[in-house]
Amino acid sequence: MKTKRIMMSLVGVLITAISVGAFKFAAFGVDPFQSFMSGIDFLIPIEFGTLYVLVNALLLLFSLVADRHYIGLATFINLFLLGYVVDFSQAVITAALPAPDLLIRAVAFIFGFVFLCLGSSLYMSADLGVSTYDAIALTCANKWKLGKFRTVRIVTDFLCIVCGIGMYLLGGGAANGIASFVGIGTIVTAFCMGPLIDFFNRHLSAKLISGLVS
Repeated sequence: MKTKRIMMSLVGVLITAISVGAFKFAAFGVDPFQSFMSGIDFLIPIEFGTLYVLVNALLLLFSLVADRHYIGLATFINLFLLGYVVDFSQAVITAALPAPDLLIRAVAFIFGFVFLCLGSSLYMSADLGVSTYDAIALTCANKWKLGKFRTVRIVTDFLCIVCGIGMYLLGGGAANGIASFVGIGTIVTAFCMGPLIDFFNRHLSAKLISGLVS
């Protein structure tokens, strides 16, 4: 059973990473945490995969202090693998579709959003740890009782967007360049990601876990 949960967690992280690559390719704005990362990336111009590891290492320290329950194998798979798979998947999609029209970008966005939520649900439900960012909302909701997960997630997502924009501007970015990482896709994700993850948790991931246990 443990092996199956590990596979479920690994598949979830890989789906999440590929989905973020599709998000970035679609250019309708990335998901809220990636908008935060984009702001830091502009402020500190180093390889995204390396920057992702450094930022998540800091968030990991928070999780270790606040609630270690959400730190596990999947946390470290996410920490050391996701950023590099994002880079790779975006490069592959861009090479395959170098001049996408609006329809192709829209399909990439829808694919990215739905499968990002699916991947997140899979590795959360495997209960082998979650990403350091996901751990913040889960800790606020389940340990500190600040609200339901879907509500807390919306709040943390909007804070990420605001901080990402702020760091981009501090890094000397032009105001008209904000749309390169914060767009309609970012707003849709901020409002809908938490509820859709919750939907997948209840209607798919929970059933998969029940099958693994049985």
